[in-house]
Amino acid sequence: MRVAFVSMETTHYRDTEGARRFERVARNLAARGHDVTVFCTQFWEGTDETVERDGVTYRGVTISPTLTSFAVRLPALLAIYDPDIVHARPEPPVGVLAASLGGTLARAPLVVEWFGDESVDDSRFADRVATLPDMIDTPSEMVRTRVRERGATADTTQVVPESVDMETVRGTDPAEEIDVVYAHPLDESANLESFLLGLAELRDRDWSATIVGDGPAREGYERQVRDLRIDDRVTFVGACDRAERVAYYKGAHAFVQTAYREYFATELLWALACGCVGIVEYQAESSAHELIEEVERSFRATDPQQIADAIVDAGEFERLTVDEDYDGYDHDAVLERYLQTYRDLQSEHGLL
Repeated sequence: MRVAFVSMETTHYRDTEGARRFERVARNLAARGHDVTVFCTQFWEGTDETVERDGVTYRGVTISPTLTSFAVRLPALLAIYDPDIVHARPEPPVGVLAASLGGTLARAPLVVEWFGDESVDDSRFADRVATLPDMIDTPSEMVRTRVRERGATADTTQVVPESVDMETVRGTDPAEEIDVVYAHPLDESANLESFLLGLAELRDRDWSATIVGDGPAREGYERQVRDLRIDDRVTFVGACDRAERVAYYKGAHAFVQTAYREYFATELLWALACGCVGIVEYQAESSAHELIEEVERSFRATDPQQIADAIVDAGEFERLTVDEDYDGYDHDAVLERYLQTYRDLQSEHGLL
């Protein structure tokens, strides 16, 4: 299948969760043998119009991220490429309108990948982004609801979750056993305080905790751990790469999620796949609770005391290092959902 991905700014310009997900889908499709080209602003040196990375062809629409030039040139380039599917990001909105025109010229359905962290304003162009596509993919019901509030419908939106590499989960050796682990960038949305206050409630019990993540708030949180007199049982391990994180999750009994904002709680998903009991503090701007709504090995909380109680109650569940129930979230399984969407849209348009 020939798929055109459209993103004026790639991660080389603005590295966000949504951009990383978008480019990962492109790479995974290419790894499966599909013809994938990303139409974007040129991020490489030299005068070559295209460059290949990890099996994906990147086609420079403009040399710099100039919206007007990008929108004017894109439709003709898409028509020449003649894709089976056009898959775009919603940012900037005018870029989606141009992608839609290019898709019409190529007789290709339009899919929009709306992660939630994009800068999409309230202009009439932005509203068109929610109504133009044949399908909008979102990572969670929370984001899907927001897109529908802009005019999209139930039939033109769907949830496609983030994915994990179950082969990595199965093949990684667990780190030293601990009771509970937390993972999130230590920034303004981390809300690590709820977790630490919950741990402080258990000061008279025997437990150990690991905090994965780094950021501007780390020093303040380390100070709070000392003030709460639990610094002898809480270990800050920094950002860590994926292999290290999986090892920590496999060594932990429970994972606590307290962050204020999550369009999709990716680290929680990895931890659940690694056998952790999930403990989620409800937040209005987080979709994390969606991952545990029907999961027996989980607890929901609304304050530090309930987090503390859940950590204790997690002891009722056996320790696991792999939970095969999450095989449906494997990279290949989630990629197949994208491919099935492409096939369904082509069928609806009489293109198969």
